[in-house]
Amino acid sequence: MNIALLGFGTVGSHFYKLCEGRTDLHVAAVLSRRPRPELTCTVTADYDEIVRDPSIDIVVEVMGGIEPAYSYLCAAMRAGKHVVTANKQLMCAHFDELTSLAKEQGVALRCTAAAGGGIPWLTSLSRAAALDEITAVEGILNGTTNYMLSAMTNSGADYAPALRKAQELGYAEADPSADIDGLDIQRKLILSANVAFGVSLREADVPVFGIRNVRKADIARFQAHGCTCKLIAAAEQKGGSIRAYVEPTLLGHDALEAAVPANFNLISM
Repeated sequence: MNIALLGFGTVGSHFYKLCEGRTDLHVAAVLSRRPRPELTCTVTADYDEIVRDPSIDIVVEVMGGIEPAYSYLCAAMRAGKHVVTANKQLMCAHFDELTSLAKEQGVALRCTAAAGGGIPWLTSLSRAAALDEITAVEGILNGTTNYMLSAMTNSGADYAPALRKAQELGYAEADPSADIDGLDIQRKLILSANVAFGVSLREADVPVFGIRNVRKADIARFQAHGCTCKLIAAAEQKGGSIRAYVEPTLLGHDALEAAVPANFNLISM
């Protein structure tokens, strides 16, 4: 199976290494703006070269952003190539267009890496939705914020030191806005709700409130009242309508989500 890899940053380079030495997955081409003499495959800055290559079976997009990723994936599917993407921002912005085009062209579009990483959450959710009606999905969908809230709860750390430690450990980016403001978890929730309910929610449909303003004193106050704070994403369909949101939520100490430690996630349906 020959793969064209779009992007060679942190995710792309690790994916390339993952495929090295395998006989079932072969990275035949990498789209890169600059030469990469360390790679043994074709390296090109011309995306049309990839689209025209009949030996390429799958296009794996790890570039991020909406454009040119959207145009690239559409061109790949129109050329009869299967597509895999970890780009949750793109999938939330163009869910209908991309899923419709994949069906029209008879190719596979896989985006489960956009919500859950290596855990096949969206695939499992899709299979469950085909067998029964799903009325709700909810849980902890962001490891960075869960790590920070756990540190603030268990060791008494304040917000700033907890964020610095998360960055040192590689959980948070240099610009952590997508995590701490809840945008990452919002997009994962949108994809989950779209798959579970067969709808097409957009970011504007889902109110979000992150943990940027949660401080040590707040956590201590919550604990004094027997509560644990977690950033929870929830979506529910009832009576023909759907409600979805992301917000810091107070849970009793005996709640399942309250026991989720460090940078772990938990989601239920």
